[in-house]
Amino acid sequence: MRLLVLADSLAFHGPDGPLPADHPRLWHNIAAASLGGHAELAAGFGWTARDAWWALTGDPRVWSLLPRTDVIVFAVGSMDTLPSPLPTYLRLGLRYLRPDGLRRWVRQSYVSAQPHLARLLGGWPVALPPHLTVRYLSDSLRSVRNLEYDMPIVGIVPSVHRASSYGGVHTGHAAAVRAVRAWGARDSVPLLDLPSVIGSHVRDGRGNPDGMHWGWEGHELVGSAMAELIRSVAVSHSDG
Repeated sequence: MRLLVLADSLAFHGPDGPLPADHPRLWHNIAAASLGGHAELAAGFGWTARDAWWALTGDPRVWSLLPRTDVIVFAVGSMDTLPSPLPTYLRLGLRYLRPDGLRRWVRQSYVSAQPHLARLLGGWPVALPPHLTVRYLSDSLRSVRNLEYDMPIVGIVPSVHRASSYGGVHTGHAAAVRAVRAWGARDSVPLLDLPSVIGSHVRDGRGNPDGMHWGWEGHELVGSAMAELIRSVAVSHSDG
């Protein structure tokens, strides 16, 4: 079975930092191996549902994978819920500042201020509001179906965090969970409930020290749970 996984850094961050996409202990590779197949990953740091949409519509490598894909996993939405005191276009635009010294100073200033601003502003605004998360998930689903691909598609309920870099604030999570669950029910997309699977791993400090990404135990939990979800969906799909 061949999986195409559109994800954020939760897919390729281990207990000590980012890793190559084919590392066997990352959750998508654990899931694929359990299903007797392999996974292809399209992901990036901070990716939201909008980035997954851009990958589907703008990345020729993703286009080339679609005809050979048995199951698509929309593993985005978690980063959408994070506090973003600066509008996304300004925050992402910091990398383009020059000269280098100015860029480093501005970026470090923002990183230092971010947890305080997240607490001061009560966790708002978030990186991507729930109605836009759902819009881009819906658009992504529709784009696949419009190309007449009928493979099963699954998604995730946004994960949790205890990251000091965000002041431990996650005010936007509940609204995003409600919106994503409603989308999954409306568009018949089965969802892996990440907070139930990974919540205690993150909240008890058993993951990455950054308080957001997962340790190997977490990747094993998510990989096994995702494999079970895909297995049940694939059986239902073949019966239909």
